[in-house]
Formats: sequence, C-alpha cells, structure tokens
Amino acid sequence: MSYTVAKGNQMVDPDDVAPADGVVDLRSDTVTRPSEEMRRAMAAAAVGDDVYGEDPTVNLLQKRAAEMFGKEAALFVPTGCMGNLICIKIWTHHGSEVICEERSHVNLYELASMSAIAGCMPRATRGGDDGILTWKQIEAVVRPKIYYDSQTALVCLENTSNMTGGTVYPTERVNDICDHAHALGLKVHLDGARIFNAAVALGDDVARMTQKVDSVMFCLSKGLGAPVGSMIAGSKEFIERARIYRKMFGGGMRQVGVLAAAGMIALEKSPSRLHEDHENASRLAQGIAAIPGLQIDPASVKSNIVIFDCTGSGMNAVELCDALHGKGVWAQDTALYSVRMVTHWNVNRAGIEKALVELQSVAGKKVGRSA
Repeated sequence: MSYTVAKGNQMVDPDDVAPADGVVDLRSDTVTRPSEEMRRAMAAAAVGDDVYGEDPTVNLLQKRAAEMFGKEAALFVPTGCMGNLICIKIWTHHGSEVICEERSHVNLYELASMSAIAGCMPRATRGGDDGILTWKQIEAVVRPKIYYDSQTALVCLENTSNMTGGTVYPTERVNDICDHAHALGLKVHLDGARIFNAAVALGDDVARMTQKVDSVMFCLSKGLGAPVGSMIAGSKEFIERARIYRKMFGGGMRQVGVLAAAGMIALEKSPSRLHEDHENASRLAQGIAAIPGLQIDPASVKSNIVIFDCTGSGMNAVELCDALHGKGVWAQDTALYSVRMVTHWNVNRAGIEKALVELQSVAGKKVGRSA
C-alpha cells in the first residue's frame, strides 16, 4: 500500500518517507509526534468503554474542553473531518446549502462528505486574498425564501484559514457574521482546527472567540501535538445528537482514554508554546522573501503557515519540493507554483535555518541557470 505524502503529490512507499534524523519536515503540523509526557500519560491512562460513556479520561477531556470554550458540552472524535461532518449533519437537512469560503477545508479536502453523507451542497464564495469572509460576501449567496430554491441552512467559517496562509478571523468579524446569520435563522459552525493558533495571533481567548458560534471543532493534533483526535463543542442537546452521528459515522470508540490522555496534555500545555511556531514561521517567511525567484509578503504570515510562490525559480511547485526533499527539507505543493511550509514543535529554529539554506541552494541554482 502507498500513500501520498512526501514528494509533491506522487504516490510513494511509506518506507521511503518516514523522517530520518536531521530531516526538516515542514509539510504540515499534522506530522507532529507526541511528547514523552504524552506517551507516559497514554501508558498510565485510566480507561473504560467510551461508547457506554464510561471512559474516565475521555469524560475528563470533554468536560475540560467545554469549560475552555465556554460551551455546555464537548465530544471527543477521531478526526477533524468527522467532527466537521457531524456538525454539518446536525445543522442541515438533505438538500440544504452550506455557505463556505471556496478555499476552505470543508469544501476542498473532506472528500465532498457534506454532499455524499450529509446530503448538502456547498455554496462556495470567495473572500479576499486572505480568505476571510465578510457578512456582505456571505449575504450575497444566501438563498431567497422561495420554495423552488434550495435553502441556506448553515455558514461554515475556518479559523485559521489553512489554504490562504493561516490567516485569522478577528473575533469581531465572527460575531458580526453570527449576529446577521442568526437573524436570518441560519446556524454558524466554526472549523477551528487551528483555533489556538488564531488565539495566539490575536492575543484573544478561545471562549470569547467562539462565544456566538453554534458549534466549533478543533484539533488536538496539529499544533497542539497530540497523536490523534479532535473535539466538537456546543450545547448539551447538540452534543447528544453529535454522539449519535459519531456512532453512525463509525466513530464509536472503546477504551480510547489512551488517546484522550495525550489530548489532555495537548489541551492544557501546548497552547502556551504556539508563539514559538509563529516566530519560526515569521523568520521562515522573511528568509524566503530574500531568495531570488521566490515571492511572499512576510507581513501576510499571521500564524504557523507559510505559502509562497515559486514562479520565478524556474521550477514548478512539485519540482521544487522534490529538489528540497533530496536535501532533507520536506514541503508540500498546493498549486502549480505554490508551496506550503508549516511550522510546529518538531522543527526548531535550527531547522528553519537549514530549510532556508536549502531553499537558497535549490532556487538559486535554477535562477542562475536560467539567467
């Protein structure tokens, strides 16, 4: 079996891509490995059957997540994609439309599950270059109340906005969207996969940032570093319905406290160090901007995601990523001439400097040959 992982979008054998010592893996913050503290907690975790609601570690994690987000209840789910799908399913009916930014994760990278499983159509609209929607942009695609039109049921926001470079929704913007949406009888779901990165970027609190949304999903993996798991949070009634759909979608887990234990550490301890990833991303962007043939505005980097243009390098994104891969720096192509690098706790400042040296080497050679 093969997986699409390291070299552009080529299918490669997993034995060829496991990161060796010295590799700087910037493909995503999904590649983070659990800390020793997480591993110890997993080994010692008290467990029970979570389908029966009897896993004490899961119950503790859910209670703590709800407290942190100022919601009545929360639910541990295996993945962020499942979490988003559960929320979409609850807030919609078959034939509903879901408004989302056209580059959002729910629109591009969740295998059209809102259509295939929840029976909804994405009503994609484009925000600015930063991917951040305004109510005016959303209002323009809300369906009129005419019986022969499919009806808008839900607005999905993404914070941070992954494919526009980890950009951030200001809390006031989210509140404004919620107020207008609720006035029209619409629900608002927040794909907050990297909501703690957004909180650090804004200097804000996740409870205040999500106060008016009807549901929120956030990942314990990615920047927080847990090996598996995401959370959804909302009202008690919402979470009771979510538990049903989690089971229906195959997400009923048994003695899953071994994973929730790592999630607890991720939730309590990891947010306080995310500023380091943001600082490394800023340094990375500044260094890339100084390399001939590569283009990025360092001021556009708000969190831990760096997306740059390689049009002037003489290579497309796959070629550039392949060249870097051979030098022990792993990156991800996101479009023909677009490359993404994501900082995380398994890449320190020395790794960032190595990445810049190798980028200079690879891009500089190509620019030199084509001059």
